[in-house]
Amino acid sequence: MESRELGSTGISLPALGLGCMGLVGWYGQRDDKEARATLLRALDLGITHLDTAAVYQNGDNERFVGDCIAGRRGDVFVATKCGMSRTDDGSITADNRPETILQSCDDSLRRLQTDYIDLFYLHRIDRDVPLEDSIGAMAELVAAGKIRFVGLSEASPDTLRRAHAIYPVAALQSELSLWTRTETAPALDACRELGVSFVAYSPLGRGFLTGAIRASADLPEGDTRRLFPRFSGDNIQANQAIAERVQALASRFECTPAQLALAWVLAQWRGVLPIPGTKRREYLDDNLGAISLELSAADLDFINASLPQDMVNGERYPETMLGALNG
Repeated sequence: MESRELGSTGISLPALGLGCMGLVGWYGQRDDKEARATLLRALDLGITHLDTAAVYQNGDNERFVGDCIAGRRGDVFVATKCGMSRTDDGSITADNRPETILQSCDDSLRRLQTDYIDLFYLHRIDRDVPLEDSIGAMAELVAAGKIRFVGLSEASPDTLRRAHAIYPVAALQSELSLWTRTETAPALDACRELGVSFVAYSPLGRGFLTGAIRASADLPEGDTRRLFPRFSGDNIQANQAIAERVQALASRFECTPAQLALAWVLAQWRGVLPIPGTKRREYLDDNLGAISLELSAADLDFINASLPQDMVNGERYPETMLGALNG
């Protein structure tokens, strides 16, 4: 497994991590047995960077991850997040008050069955709380030995710079993929400037770029992607042109669509750490093949020209969630 440094921490992480959000819900049908086998196989393959959050399935995701890694804690780099909640209508509320952050950390430690968290993110930025207060609480957790490193998720470049000046930020997590790149480019540039890692979630476009989703009907009832504009109505039909283009490019590079999509993300910068999510071992093995696919600058230019951002139809989040982005 190729390794990459986590920001300026001196810590090396595997080039591919595992996004755990969909292990026990969110996407498709739940299969705890296969999800557990997938997570454990990831560890055996050297994919030891696991990413979860308190808000995923109201804490059940952290409990599941904690159960799976019990007895193997020393082998795992655990990242989780605080400071965000979802309401019944699907909208997002950020709460970065220091007391909330401190309590959330204790709750996550308990659910994960560990006495420290490797990387602790503010999941969304609360514009009503001074950044000095929320980052100060994160720094307090580092001093207490409860977390090792501080991260931000979906923060604007300006917020990242301000936070980094208060206390070193190890990573910024945001979406990055072949169909989500123009809107996150400024954040990626800021990470390069500051020496902060960019942890790329949904690098496979929530599974769409693999070509496995042809219509909304392919998504099971209850699958949260049904709420996302790119997967609904006329948008998903129009976006089939993107999936077909990725398939054609994959054939050109003699790889699978997932491998091409991940290799593109990996090639953006060595500070990028993709965390594709899957709960099936077969997809995990396929994703791992991206490590050996090296794309040159000319290859990237060709891919970018073949898949212009304006081909994408629909926002990347539902309207109820858009306001919490780029905080």
